[in-house]
Amino acid sequence: MTLAIWLDGSLREADSAQVSVFDHGLTVGDGVFETVKAADGRAFALTRHLHRLAGSARGLGLPEPDLDEVRRACQAVLHANPAPLGRLRITYTGGVSPLGSDRGTAGPTLVVALVDTDRRPDTTAVVTVPWTRNERGALAGLKTTSYGENVVALARAREHGASEALFGNTVGRLCEGTGSNVFVVLDGELHTPPLASGCLAGITRQLVLDWVGAKETDLPFDVLERAEEIFLTSTTRDVQAVHRLDERPLPGAPGPVTAEAMRIFARRAADDLDP
Repeated sequence: MTLAIWLDGSLREADSAQVSVFDHGLTVGDGVFETVKAADGRAFALTRHLHRLAGSARGLGLPEPDLDEVRRACQAVLHANPAPLGRLRITYTGGVSPLGSDRGTAGPTLVVALVDTDRRPDTTAVVTVPWTRNERGALAGLKTTSYGENVVALARAREHGASEALFGNTVGRLCEGTGSNVFVVLDGELHTPPLASGCLAGITRQLVLDWVGAKETDLPFDVLERAEEIFLTSTTRDVQAVHRLDERPLPGAPGPVTAEAMRIFARRAADDLDP
C-alpha cells in the first residue's frame, strides 16, 4: 500500500495526493513515465531511467523535466515508503489543459509513487496477438502514458493464462511485448529486435546487450515459432525465461543461454546499482 506520494514539489499522503480531472495525462494520455525497480530503499539504474524520461518528454514535446528534482522526489518517496522490493513509478504529464488535444499553459505535472511488489517467477507464459506496433508512428520508441493498446493486449494474455503479449510491427517483424523486450536464441546465438523495429529502448534490454552480448537483428515475427529459447527483459522482470508461447511449450526453460543471461545479469546488477 502506498503511504506517501510526491506530487508537484512535495510529499503528500496517498489520500490527499490529487491530480486535476483536467490533467492532460488523464484526458488524452499526454504524458511519459518510468518504472524503476527499488530494493531496500534503493533504486536500480535510476540515472538511465531519468535520461530516458527526458528523452521521452522531448519526443512528446513536453517541457524538459528537471532531473535533479525528479531524483530528489524519488529519494523522498523511497525514504518515506521502506519496502524490501518495490515498483517506483515516475509520471510526468502535460498538466492541466483544455479538454482536447491542445496543451494548456499551467505547466507539467510530476508524480512519483511506490508500491510493493513480489519477485517474478523464473519462467512465464506468453501469447502473440494480431495487433501491431507502428514503427513509424509519432510515439514509436517513447515510453508514454498512452497505454490503451497494451491494456487490451495484456488482457488477451491473461485470458490465456499468460503474463505477456508479444507484438509484431506493421511490416511483420518481431517488435516487443506490452511492457517488455524480447530475446530469442537461434542456433545457439542470442538475438533481439533493433530499435528500428519500433520497440522501446529498454533499460534491461541494453544492460543485457552490454553485459551478456546479443545481436540486434531484424527478425520475422514467426521466428518465435522456431526459436530454441525465448526470454523477456524489463525493469520488474529482469531476465525471465518463457516456458510457453501460445500453445507451444518450450521444455526445460530456462535453457542454457537464458540461464547464463540470468546469472550474469543478477551478478552485475548486484555489483552496481546505477550502471
